[in-house]
Amino acid sequence: MPQDPTLYPLVNACLNALSAVLLVIGILFIRRGNEAAHKKMMISAFLCSVVFLCSYLYYHISFEILVSYAGPAWGRTPYLILLGSHTILAAIVPVLAIIVIRAGLKDSREFHRRWAKRLFPMWMYVSITGVSIYFILYVLTDSATIALSS
Repeated sequence: MPQDPTLYPLVNACLNALSAVLLVIGILFIRRGNEAAHKKMMISAFLCSVVFLCSYLYYHISFEILVSYAGPAWGRTPYLILLGSHTILAAIVPVLAIIVIRAGLKDSREFHRRWAKRLFPMWMYVSITGVSIYFILYVLTDSATIALSS
């Protein structure tokens, strides 16, 4: 594993973005009736999210870096709302993803379809807000610079 802690947030944001792209492609495939390609995209999106989670946990456990919001005061409350909703759904999505993927693999079509319709917007939200949080902390504000210098 790379020992430069500055690499992980960008890699993690890219993994979140890739997961979102794979989810959209997977939805397009199933709408066109291509179940085999849909299955590959959704499993790829899940694996991408698993790699993200491993990288994210490794980063925070190994480097003990906590980046707190250090942007303008007017943005603190919206950021915390975004972070809170992201965190809650990020805890729910993996469990639902496993349930929905298992149902799809077992050919429980009605159950899979019903729960996938609920899971998809949550998973997209977690992926997109993950990228947004990266941009807020590492690009738009000095939050990361302050955290890394202390």
